[in-house]
Amino acid sequence: MIGTDSLPSRPFPARLTTGLLPALALAVMGLWNSSAAADFRLCNNTSSRVGIALGYKDAEGWTTEGWWNVSSRSCETLLRGTLVARFYYIYALDYDRGGEWSGQAFMCSRDKEFTIKGTENCLARGFDRTGFFEVDTGEQRAWTVQLTEANEQPAQQRVPGIPGTVGPGGVPGLSPGGPPQGGSGQPPASAPKQ
Repeated sequence: MIGTDSLPSRPFPARLTTGLLPALALAVMGLWNSSAAADFRLCNNTSSRVGIALGYKDAEGWTTEGWWNVSSRSCETLLRGTLVARFYYIYALDYDRGGEWSGQAFMCSRDKEFTIKGTENCLARGFDRTGFFEVDTGEQRAWTVQLTEANEQPAQQRVPGIPGTVGPGGVPGLSPGGPPQGGSGQPPASAPKQ
């Protein structure tokens, strides 16, 4: 029986370590980048510039944020990192032609850049009450929403602080049975899902 002390130690050949270290560094960077790729993104596949507002629920509760300005035929990352919820909500405005992408999940927004905590009492708190459409990610780690002209609705006559009417036809992300049903204690047609 040979003891481990009697085996000669052989260092790795220099050419092996020269090729191995960059390969390991590249592998580590690939793993680092793959976790960063788990984002919530939106692609504007229209010929217009669009403004995007996003609603989501995290550990602190409901938040709405806006506005991301997305150029024609480009994509934007709205949330970075692994998704923490199944349902996200989008409201989008067509800056060039005046249409919108909306739905029946009502949340707070405003005309200027915003981050608003909570979805209740929007008007009483000085915000607009806006209909967002639902995006069901199926609990995926990453998701990309594709905005197209085919699912855009004609612009509604909007008076600041008064919600416009929204038709369910052609709106991506709405369930076939009608408006989203929620469990937040608000009426089903106005409650985002938990």
